[in-house]
Amino acid sequence: MSQKLLITSFLILLSAMSGAGAEGQTITVDATPSHVANTFSPLRALGTTVDRIPSNTTDIFFRPDQIKQILEAGWGPVTYRQNTELFVQAWHWNPKGTWSDSSGQGYFVGDAKPTNESIRHSYGYNLPHRGVTRNNGSEFDGYSRLDDGDLNTYWKSNPYLTKAFTGEDDSLHPQWVVVRLQAEEIVTNIRIAWAEPYARNYRVQYWLGKGDAMDDPEDGEWKDFPSGVVSDGKGGTVTLQVSPTPLATRYVRVLMTESSNTCDTHGKSDPRNCVGYAIKEIYLGTQTNGEFHDILHHTPGQDQTFTFSSSIDPWHQPSDLYVIPDRMESGDQVGFDLFFTSGITRGQPAMVPVALLYGTPEDAAAQITYLEKRGYPISYIEMGEEPDGQYMAPEDYATLYLQWATALHKIDPDLKLGGPVFEGVSEDIKFWPDAQGKTSWFTRFLDYLKAHNRLSDLSFMSYEHYPYYDGTCQGPWSNLFKEPEVLTHIVQVWRDDGLPANVPMFNTETNAPGGDAAVDVFGALWLGETFPAFLTAGGKASYYHHALPYSTPHPACWNSWGTYHMFTTDHNYLIKQRTSQFFATQMLTQEWAEPGDGEHRLFHAASDIKDSMGRTLVTAYAVQRPDGQWSLMVINKDYDNPHSVKIAFHDADTSTDNSYVGPVTRITFGKEQYRWHSAMRDGYADPDGPADKSTLPDGARSFVLPPASMTVLRGRISSSAK
Repeated sequence: MSQKLLITSFLILLSAMSGAGAEGQTITVDATPSHVANTFSPLRALGTTVDRIPSNTTDIFFRPDQIKQILEAGWGPVTYRQNTELFVQAWHWNPKGTWSDSSGQGYFVGDAKPTNESIRHSYGYNLPHRGVTRNNGSEFDGYSRLDDGDLNTYWKSNPYLTKAFTGEDDSLHPQWVVVRLQAEEIVTNIRIAWAEPYARNYRVQYWLGKGDAMDDPEDGEWKDFPSGVVSDGKGGTVTLQVSPTPLATRYVRVLMTESSNTCDTHGKSDPRNCVGYAIKEIYLGTQTNGEFHDILHHTPGQDQTFTFSSSIDPWHQPSDLYVIPDRMESGDQVGFDLFFTSGITRGQPAMVPVALLYGTPEDAAAQITYLEKRGYPISYIEMGEEPDGQYMAPEDYATLYLQWATALHKIDPDLKLGGPVFEGVSEDIKFWPDAQGKTSWFTRFLDYLKAHNRLSDLSFMSYEHYPYYDGTCQGPWSNLFKEPEVLTHIVQVWRDDGLPANVPMFNTETNAPGGDAAVDVFGALWLGETFPAFLTAGGKASYYHHALPYSTPHPACWNSWGTYHMFTTDHNYLIKQRTSQFFATQMLTQEWAEPGDGEHRLFHAASDIKDSMGRTLVTAYAVQRPDGQWSLMVINKDYDNPHSVKIAFHDADTSTDNSYVGPVTRITFGKEQYRWHSAMRDGYADPDGPADKSTLPDGARSFVLPPASMTVLRGRISSSAK
């Protein structure tokens, strides 16, 4: 330990022994036995993730010496993340398998039979019938075929959303494409170059309202153009005058409700080729003297006019494989055999995903069959990835969910399935109103399951949590004050949406903003608060993103050097230094909680320490561990000032206040132990930890919390001293 840390520890010890500090600053733990907020096992509730990584890093990250360092953080369960759906790709979880078309293309099903060969790598395949320029995941790669300027390509909707697979009339799952202009422009005409199958019934609509049609669907409505309703479509290329007078709008939607059910360019041998809707190219603008004036920019790239689509056909071919070194979005979905045998799961059951939005139920069933034949332990299965971020209608996701659930439960009725794996949101997710005027995405998803008597197929609810708040990656210090309220609020939102009380809730991917803040002391304090706060709010388990030591810079963060991890790496991707979140993780998993599978009992704690704006400066999370000790995770969010606090354990049943008796273990980590120095890829910490650990003698009544720090206080209280 450095001389500075020794001096700091000594001063804090003296202060604690003398009760120095401001009077009246108290943390009160509601230790009433009947008031337990939640129970959890660290081995099951404090987890981490393995996500897609650059293809040239897999063999390095999974070296035994690197895995050993990762495991020292102490995380429990692992969830395998699926990144291919975010980037509108089909996932070949097993590189070996069968194509639906004998020519070697179409719909791919991975081989369910294990062989002597281990699956170390798996990759994504771009979808050639894509209809979205960009969603909330595919920031830079890929493009829509609706306005790529090529009449030999086309968008096509997902065949699994048609009557042949849903058993419901196609009008119950209308498909759509939306064009977003850069600003409001005059639109009187539309030209659609239909492919096969085309729409017989469709409506051309414009968005009327102040809100963003895609991201603010409640602040506006879709209106039919005066002449925008077509009930006898014949396909081909059609030019329609949808408004006799100039009409200004920024968004135009083509809503399709009846298909020609004619076969696309892939032929009639597969019924999936002959259902849904397909469009080669779409044009918008005006027409004068018979000449069409198109206002869209047609190009095969991200600078095309933005389009969105309700779904995408997962048909693809071998040439669509997308692998580029050093890029996560074109990288490696770590092979399942490597994942389960590397040691990173600690031999514990792991949560795994199946591809849903751009997959097939047969492929999902083959994947789980493979894993079970290998004997790999599976805890839960997440169905798809972030349908909300890809603007999928809740009813469309729900019908896919049930089709996949049927296929999976045929091979194993005990599988625990769940989702929808919402992206990192802090408020209820909204979608365009249904016939009853309901706009809550999750409510409508649950309603669909209930209406089909299949709510029992939802064994858990999962979502992701990324607290960007203001949409930047700066990670302002003030965000720390918002985190407990945000977490508690969103948990209540999902319950209010109709999630049954007996269905557990998982935060399956979470971290702080993706810039430098995540690796500075901010990231540590954020982590130390988020996990206990989620459990206190009633969550089942939370998963830190992510375990592996490096990912590519976050595309939305200008100050990102490589996001979301516990280590820095050298230019050969080998672990170089531990970041703040590694130390925070150890405090959470090794000090606050008792390592292992024992039951921990969480209790609410409150402090009266506030700043001039009324914000709570000190928050605390109290747990009664299996070893009988009471452990507090205490976060001092005051960046500049220490705070001396007293701890009271209040039992409402006996109307008594108890305090620590005997020695108290104190572990502190903050800006005195760690300071980040920004240099993008070569950023580093100095000082770089570790946490400061000491034992306070019997009789300690006040405890000094250094500025910008997280502190674990652990010991016995008078009522538990026996």
